[in-house]
Amino acid sequence: MIQSYDLHAHSTASDGVLSPTELVARAAQNGVTTLALTDHDTVDGLAVAKMEAERLQMRFINGIELSVQWEKQCLHIVGLNIEPQHDELQKTIKASEIMRLERAEKIALKLEKKGILGALTAIQNVVGSGMITRTHFADFLVSHFHVDTPQEAFDRYLGDGKVAYVSTTWTPLETAVLAIRAAGGIPIVAHPMRYKLTATRMKKLLGAFKNAGGLGMEVVTGRYNPDEMRILGNYANQFELVGSVGSDFHTPSNQWIELGRLAPLPASVKPVWELW
Repeated sequence: MIQSYDLHAHSTASDGVLSPTELVARAAQNGVTTLALTDHDTVDGLAVAKMEAERLQMRFINGIELSVQWEKQCLHIVGLNIEPQHDELQKTIKASEIMRLERAEKIALKLEKKGILGALTAIQNVVGSGMITRTHFADFLVSHFHVDTPQEAFDRYLGDGKVAYVSTTWTPLETAVLAIRAAGGIPIVAHPMRYKLTATRMKKLLGAFKNAGGLGMEVVTGRYNPDEMRILGNYANQFELVGSVGSDFHTPSNQWIELGRLAPLPASVKPVWELW
């Protein structure tokens, strides 16, 4: 049987559109044989997703995507094959929950000063106890006709330096990596190209990540072209990191990012699944 891996995907437990059950079902329909659910700073969707995966005879990997701070820059670290309820990981998750709620309150206040009322209450009615992300604010701005698209919401209100942008100090990189390792997981640098680092900064990041106990990096995602995957494969080998593959799927409405629609991992890169 041909194996198809997708090790980065989001559900309604954070900022995805599909429920954990719907996400697993869609992945199975697309031929994915091993799926990781990696919601932002939460493990709330894992139990029900795993049940659905077992029903569909799909291998399921417990995952999470932690927001971290490295040299004043926000990065994302995926943890794969974690024990979701481990104390150290739960402590890190709780800290992120507090940071996200404080940020959401500040964003809502800034929007109110621009005459846009009720954002936080409306979002909380949708997500319940789930994680609130900037994507939820973008969706609110679209649904209440303040902007036409989520991208416009970021361009006008939510992006860096815009009127409702809130700077947040996230969990230190080293703390997040140690928490993932303590929970038996594999820390992975998510979508490394997204941070727009120079080659010098990329090497500095990967060196710091490796020294902190990091084990891998995403080499293949739903957005990368062959040249970018070759560059990332070279970085993975240079720093002796395993390679991961993940679509970073959030919604079926994005035709460019789909579960399981991924290029193969370069043959020269050791796959993360060899560590399981």
